[in-house]
Amino acid sequence: MTMNGPSIQLCPSITRNHAYALVDWLRDDEVRQYLTESQDVSADIERILSTVVLPDLSCFFNQNGRFFMITTDDHEPVGFVRLAAKNNETEIVITIGDKNNWGKGLGPCAIRKSMETAFFEMRSEKVIAKIHKDNQRAKRAFENAGFSLEDNASAFHTFSISMDRYLEIIRTHSAAATVSDNASLEDNDTELYLSENDWQKLKQITDYEWHVPEPFEPYIEELEAEINKAFVIEPEQLPDNVVSMNSKALVEYDGAEIEVALVYPEEADWSASKLSVLTPLGTAIIGSREGDVIKKELQSGYAEIQIKEILYQPEAAGDYHL
Repeated sequence: MTMNGPSIQLCPSITRNHAYALVDWLRDDEVRQYLTESQDVSADIERILSTVVLPDLSCFFNQNGRFFMITTDDHEPVGFVRLAAKNNETEIVITIGDKNNWGKGLGPCAIRKSMETAFFEMRSEKVIAKIHKDNQRAKRAFENAGFSLEDNASAFHTFSISMDRYLEIIRTHSAAATVSDNASLEDNDTELYLSENDWQKLKQITDYEWHVPEPFEPYIEELEAEINKAFVIEPEQLPDNVVSMNSKALVEYDGAEIEVALVYPEEADWSASKLSVLTPLGTAIIGSREGDVIKKELQSGYAEIQIKEILYQPEAAGDYHL
Protein backbone atom coordinates (compact mmCIF):
# COMPACT_ATOMS: atom_id res chain seq x y z
CA MET A 1 0.00 0.00 0.00
CA THR A 2 1.18 3.48 -0.82
CA MET A 3 1.56 6.15 1.79
CA ASN A 4 1.19 8.95 -0.72
CA GLY A 5 -1.71 11.35 -0.68
CA PRO A 6 -2.78 14.79 -1.85
CA SER A 7 0.11 17.20 -2.31
CA ILE A 8 0.23 19.60 0.64
CA GLN A 9 2.93 21.29 2.70
CA LEU A 10 3.30 22.25 6.34
CA CYS A 11 4.42 25.86 6.15
CA PRO A 12 6.17 27.15 9.32
CA SER A 13 6.14 30.79 8.21
CA ILE A 14 2.84 32.46 9.19
CA THR A 15 2.15 35.49 7.01
CA ARG A 16 -0.47 38.18 7.49
CA ASN A 17 -2.60 36.58 4.78
CA HIS A 18 -2.40 33.30 6.69
CA ALA A 19 -3.56 35.08 9.84
CA TYR A 20 -6.55 36.60 8.05
CA ALA A 21 -7.50 33.14 6.81
CA LEU A 22 -7.28 31.80 10.37
CA VAL A 23 -9.62 34.55 11.57
CA ASP A 24 -12.20 33.62 8.96
CA TRP A 25 -11.99 29.90 9.74
CA LEU A 26 -12.22 30.33 13.51
CA ARG A 27 -15.31 32.51 13.13
CA ASP A 28 -17.08 29.71 11.27
CA ASP A 29 -19.15 27.59 13.66
CA GLU A 30 -18.97 24.59 11.32
CA VAL A 31 -15.17 24.69 11.21
CA ARG A 32 -14.86 25.30 14.94
CA GLN A 33 -17.50 22.84 16.14
CA TYR A 34 -15.06 20.15 17.32
CA LEU A 35 -12.25 22.45 18.44
CA THR A 36 -11.55 23.61 21.98
CA GLU A 37 -10.78 27.11 20.74
CA SER A 38 -13.40 29.78 21.36
CA GLN A 39 -14.23 32.78 19.20
CA ASP A 40 -11.86 34.76 21.44
CA VAL A 41 -8.96 33.21 19.53
CA SER A 42 -9.98 34.96 16.32
CA ALA A 43 -10.24 38.22 18.25
CA ASP A 44 -6.71 37.69 19.62
CA ILE A 45 -5.37 37.18 16.10
CA GLU A 46 -7.14 40.33 14.93
CA ARG A 47 -5.48 42.31 17.72
CA ILE A 48 -2.08 41.05 16.57
CA LEU A 49 -2.88 42.07 13.00
CA SER A 50 -3.96 45.54 14.08
CA THR A 51 -1.00 46.26 16.37
CA VAL A 52 1.93 44.48 14.68
CA VAL A 53 3.25 45.58 11.29
CA LEU A 54 5.64 42.64 10.77
CA PRO A 55 5.08 40.64 7.56
CA ASP A 56 5.93 37.38 9.35
CA LEU A 57 3.89 36.60 12.47
CA SER A 58 5.32 33.14 13.19
CA CYS A 59 6.70 34.12 16.60
CA PHE A 60 3.19 34.86 17.89
CA PHE A 61 1.90 31.42 16.90
CA ASN A 62 4.82 29.31 18.13
CA GLN A 63 4.83 30.40 21.78
CA ASN A 64 3.16 27.21 23.06
CA GLY A 65 4.60 24.74 20.57
CA ARG A 66 5.00 24.63 16.82
CA PHE A 67 2.39 26.00 14.45
CA PHE A 68 2.09 25.33 10.71
CA MET A 69 -0.22 26.42 7.96
CA ILE A 70 -1.35 23.59 5.70
CA THR A 71 -0.86 24.87 2.16
CA THR A 72 -1.28 23.53 -1.36
CA ASP A 73 1.46 23.46 -3.97
CA ASP A 74 0.16 26.87 -5.05
CA HIS A 75 0.85 28.15 -1.51
CA GLU A 76 -2.86 28.59 -0.80
CA PRO A 77 -3.72 28.05 2.89
CA VAL A 78 -6.29 25.33 3.53
CA GLY A 79 -5.85 24.59 7.25
CA PHE A 80 -3.48 24.54 10.20
CA VAL A 81 -1.53 22.18 12.44
CA ARG A 82 -0.53 22.82 16.04
CA LEU A 83 2.06 20.57 17.71
CA ALA A 84 2.33 21.03 21.48
CA ALA A 85 5.22 19.18 23.14
CA LYS A 86 5.28 18.21 26.80
CA ASN A 87 7.98 15.96 28.20
CA ASN A 88 8.37 13.23 25.57
CA GLU A 89 4.87 13.57 24.11
CA THR A 90 3.48 15.79 21.38
CA GLU A 91 -0.19 16.59 20.95
CA ILE A 92 -1.47 17.13 17.41
CA VAL A 93 -4.35 19.45 16.52
CA ILE A 94 -5.27 19.48 12.82
CA THR A 95 -8.01 21.51 11.17
CA ILE A 96 -8.88 21.88 7.49
CA GLY A 97 -10.39 25.36 7.62
CA ASP A 98 -11.16 25.82 3.93
CA LYS A 99 -14.49 24.06 3.52
CA ASN A 100 -14.04 23.95 -0.26
CA ASN A 101 -11.28 21.43 0.39
CA TRP A 102 -13.25 19.16 2.69
CA GLY A 103 -13.56 15.61 1.41
CA LYS A 104 -10.31 15.69 -0.60
CA GLY A 105 -8.08 13.66 1.71
CA LEU A 106 -6.11 16.63 3.04
CA GLY A 107 -6.69 15.70 6.70
CA PRO A 108 -5.10 12.22 6.53
CA CYS A 109 -2.19 13.63 4.56
CA ALA A 110 -1.68 16.37 7.16
CA ILE A 111 -1.71 13.73 9.91
CA ARG A 112 1.10 11.81 8.22
CA LYS A 113 3.22 14.92 7.70
CA SER A 114 2.61 16.02 11.30
CA MET A 115 3.72 12.63 12.59
CA GLU A 116 6.96 12.92 10.60
CA THR A 117 7.63 16.32 12.18
CA ALA A 118 6.74 15.19 15.70
CA PHE A 119 8.82 12.01 15.62
CA PHE A 120 11.79 12.99 13.49
CA GLU A 121 12.21 16.71 14.14
CA MET A 122 10.80 17.11 17.66
CA ARG A 123 12.13 13.70 18.79
CA SER A 124 8.86 12.74 20.48
CA GLU A 125 8.44 9.25 21.84
CA LYS A 126 4.67 9.42 21.63
CA VAL A 127 2.12 11.47 19.69
CA ILE A 128 -1.43 12.00 20.94
CA ALA A 129 -4.60 13.50 19.51
CA LYS A 130 -7.61 14.55 21.57
CA ILE A 131 -10.69 14.25 19.38
CA HIS A 132 -14.27 15.17 20.21
CA LYS A 133 -16.36 12.06 20.78
CA ASP A 134 -18.77 13.03 17.98
CA ASN A 135 -16.08 13.69 15.37
CA GLN A 136 -16.25 10.30 13.70
CA ARG A 137 -14.38 11.40 10.59
CA ALA A 138 -11.34 12.56 12.55
CA LYS A 139 -11.32 9.48 14.78
CA ARG A 140 -11.37 7.23 11.74
CA ALA A 141 -8.57 9.20 10.05
CA PHE A 142 -6.27 8.92 13.08
CA GLU A 143 -7.05 5.22 13.51
CA ASN A 144 -6.19 4.62 9.85
CA ALA A 145 -2.89 6.43 10.45
CA GLY A 146 -2.02 3.91 13.18
CA PHE A 147 -3.30 5.67 16.31
CA SER A 148 -5.04 3.62 19.02
CA LEU A 149 -7.73 4.71 21.45
CA GLU A 150 -6.14 5.41 24.82
CA ASP A 151 -8.92 7.07 26.81
CA ASN A 152 -12.59 7.77 26.11
CA ALA A 153 -13.70 8.87 29.57
CA SER A 154 -14.47 12.47 28.62
CA ALA A 155 -16.00 14.43 25.74
CA PHE A 156 -12.61 14.33 24.02
CA HIS A 157 -11.28 10.86 23.27
CA THR A 158 -7.50 10.46 23.39
CA PHE A 159 -5.73 8.56 20.62
CA SER A 160 -2.01 7.85 20.62
CA ILE A 161 0.82 6.29 18.67
CA SER A 162 4.35 5.47 19.83
CA MET A 163 7.56 5.93 17.92
CA ASP A 164 8.00 2.13 17.74
CA ARG A 165 4.53 1.70 16.26
CA TYR A 166 5.15 4.50 13.76
CA LEU A 167 8.41 2.94 12.59
CA GLU A 168 6.69 -0.43 12.27
CA ILE A 169 4.08 1.14 9.98
CA ILE A 170 6.77 2.76 7.85
CA ARG A 171 8.63 -0.54 7.50
CA THR A 172 5.42 -2.37 6.57
CA HIS A 173 4.45 0.14 3.90
CA SER A 174 7.97 0.25 2.51
CA ALA A 175 8.02 -3.53 2.24
CA ALA A 176 4.65 -3.55 0.51
CA ALA A 177 5.83 -0.91 -1.95
CA THR A 178 8.93 -2.95 -2.74
CA VAL A 179 6.84 -6.04 -3.41
CA SER A 180 4.49 -4.00 -5.58
CA ASP A 181 7.40 -2.66 -7.62
CA ASN A 182 9.17 -6.00 -8.02
CA ALA A 183 6.39 -8.58 -8.19
CA SER A 184 5.38 -10.07 -11.52
CA LEU A 185 1.81 -8.80 -11.74
CA GLU A 186 0.77 -11.08 -14.56
CA ASP A 187 1.92 -14.23 -12.73
CA ASN A 188 0.33 -13.44 -9.37
CA ASP A 189 -3.15 -14.97 -9.16
CA THR A 190 -3.97 -14.16 -5.54
CA GLU A 191 -3.60 -10.39 -5.09
CA LEU A 192 -5.85 -7.43 -5.71
CA TYR A 193 -4.53 -4.44 -7.66
CA LEU A 194 -5.49 -0.78 -7.55
CA SER A 195 -4.21 2.17 -9.49
CA GLU A 196 -2.76 5.04 -7.46
CA ASN A 197 -5.64 7.27 -8.61
CA ASP A 198 -8.34 4.81 -7.54
CA TRP A 199 -6.62 4.12 -4.21
CA GLN A 200 -6.50 7.79 -3.27
CA LYS A 201 -10.21 8.31 -4.03
CA LEU A 202 -11.29 5.12 -2.27
CA LYS A 203 -9.19 6.06 0.78
CA GLN A 204 -11.08 9.34 0.95
CA ILE A 205 -14.28 7.31 1.23
CA THR A 206 -12.97 4.96 3.91
CA ASP A 207 -11.41 7.88 5.84
CA TYR A 208 -14.83 9.56 5.83
CA GLU A 209 -13.39 12.46 3.83
CA TRP A 210 -15.98 11.98 1.10
CA HIS A 211 -19.74 12.31 1.46
CA VAL A 212 -21.33 8.90 1.01
CA PRO A 213 -25.08 8.47 0.41
CA GLU A 214 -26.64 6.90 3.50
CA PRO A 215 -27.67 3.55 1.90
CA PHE A 216 -24.01 2.79 1.14
CA GLU A 217 -22.51 3.68 4.55
CA PRO A 218 -22.74 0.11 6.00
CA TYR A 219 -20.26 -1.13 3.39
CA ILE A 220 -17.43 1.35 4.12
CA GLU A 221 -15.58 -1.02 6.47
CA GLU A 222 -15.89 -3.85 3.95
CA LEU A 223 -14.39 -1.65 1.24
CA GLU A 224 -11.60 -0.62 3.61
CA ALA A 225 -10.70 -4.26 4.23
CA GLU A 226 -10.45 -4.87 0.49
CA ILE A 227 -8.28 -1.89 -0.41
CA ASN A 228 -6.00 -2.51 2.59
CA LYS A 229 -4.86 -5.78 1.06
CA ALA A 230 -4.34 -4.47 -2.46
CA PHE A 231 -1.11 -3.70 -4.28
CA VAL A 232 -1.12 -0.04 -5.37
CA ILE A 233 0.62 0.75 -8.65
CA GLU A 234 0.85 3.55 -11.19
CA PRO A 235 -2.18 3.73 -13.54
CA GLU A 236 0.05 3.15 -16.56
CA GLN A 237 1.27 -0.14 -15.04
CA LEU A 238 -2.16 -1.57 -14.22
CA PRO A 239 -2.74 -4.81 -16.18
CA ASP A 240 -5.63 -4.48 -18.62
CA ASN A 241 -7.42 -7.50 -17.13
CA VAL A 242 -8.04 -5.84 -13.72
CA VAL A 243 -11.38 -4.35 -12.65
CA SER A 244 -10.65 -0.73 -11.80
CA MET A 245 -13.06 2.10 -11.00
CA ASN A 246 -15.28 2.99 -13.99
CA SER A 247 -14.42 -0.33 -15.63
CA LYS A 248 -17.16 -2.25 -17.41
CA ALA A 249 -17.20 -6.01 -16.91
CA LEU A 250 -19.25 -9.05 -17.70
CA VAL A 251 -19.81 -10.79 -14.37
CA GLU A 252 -21.45 -14.10 -13.52
CA TYR A 253 -23.25 -13.56 -10.25
CA ASP A 254 -25.26 -16.25 -8.51
CA GLY A 255 -25.65 -18.18 -11.77
CA ALA A 256 -26.63 -15.23 -13.98
CA GLU A 257 -24.43 -13.15 -16.30
CA ILE A 258 -24.72 -9.39 -15.89
CA GLU A 259 -22.85 -6.45 -17.38
CA VAL A 260 -21.88 -3.78 -14.86
CA ALA A 261 -19.90 -0.56 -14.70
CA LEU A 262 -18.16 -0.11 -11.34
CA VAL A 263 -18.72 3.45 -10.11
CA TYR A 264 -18.47 5.66 -7.03
CA PRO A 265 -21.53 5.73 -4.75
CA GLU A 266 -22.99 9.03 -5.95
CA GLU A 267 -22.98 7.78 -9.56
CA ALA A 268 -24.73 4.47 -8.83
CA ASP A 269 -27.78 3.64 -10.94
CA TRP A 270 -28.72 -0.01 -11.07
CA SER A 271 -31.25 0.61 -13.87
CA ALA A 272 -28.29 1.72 -16.02
CA SER A 273 -26.06 -1.14 -14.75
CA LYS A 274 -23.91 1.31 -12.77
CA LEU A 275 -22.79 -0.62 -9.71
CA SER A 276 -21.59 1.21 -6.59
CA VAL A 277 -18.25 0.07 -5.21
CA LEU A 278 -19.99 0.29 -1.81
CA THR A 279 -22.11 -2.83 -2.31
CA PRO A 280 -21.30 -6.48 -1.62
CA LEU A 281 -20.82 -7.12 -5.34
CA GLY A 282 -18.84 -3.91 -5.86
CA THR A 283 -16.39 -4.56 -3.04
CA ALA A 284 -16.01 -8.15 -4.28
CA ILE A 285 -14.90 -7.26 -7.80
CA ILE A 286 -12.77 -4.12 -7.25
CA GLY A 287 -9.14 -5.01 -7.97
CA SER A 288 -10.00 -8.50 -9.21
CA ARG A 289 -8.99 -9.86 -12.60
CA GLU A 290 -10.63 -11.42 -15.58
CA GLY A 291 -11.24 -15.10 -14.81
CA ASP A 292 -11.16 -14.69 -11.02
CA VAL A 293 -13.79 -16.55 -9.04
CA ILE A 294 -14.78 -14.92 -5.76
CA LYS A 295 -16.88 -16.42 -3.01
CA LYS A 296 -18.84 -13.75 -1.16
CA GLU A 297 -20.66 -14.19 2.14
CA LEU A 298 -24.09 -12.58 2.05
CA GLN A 299 -26.99 -12.59 4.50
CA SER A 300 -28.58 -15.34 2.43
CA GLY A 301 -25.38 -17.42 2.39
CA TYR A 302 -22.40 -17.67 0.05
CA ALA A 303 -22.58 -16.45 -3.54
CA GLU A 304 -20.06 -17.22 -6.26
CA ILE A 305 -18.90 -14.38 -8.49
CA GLN A 306 -16.78 -14.80 -11.61
CA ILE A 307 -15.22 -12.02 -13.68
CA LYS A 308 -16.02 -13.33 -17.16
CA GLU A 309 -14.63 -10.47 -19.26
CA ILE A 310 -13.33 -6.92 -18.93
CA LEU A 311 -15.28 -4.95 -21.52
CA TYR A 312 -13.65 -1.58 -20.81
CA GLN A 313 -10.92 -0.37 -18.48
CA PRO A 314 -10.07 3.38 -18.26
CA GLU A 315 -6.35 2.77 -17.72
CA ALA A 316 -6.07 0.50 -20.77
CA ALA A 317 -7.90 3.11 -22.83
CA GLY A 318 -5.66 5.92 -21.55
CA ASP A 319 -8.59 7.60 -19.78
CA TYR A 320 -6.61 8.44 -16.65
CA HIS A 321 -8.92 11.33 -15.76
CA LEU A 322 -11.77 8.98 -14.78
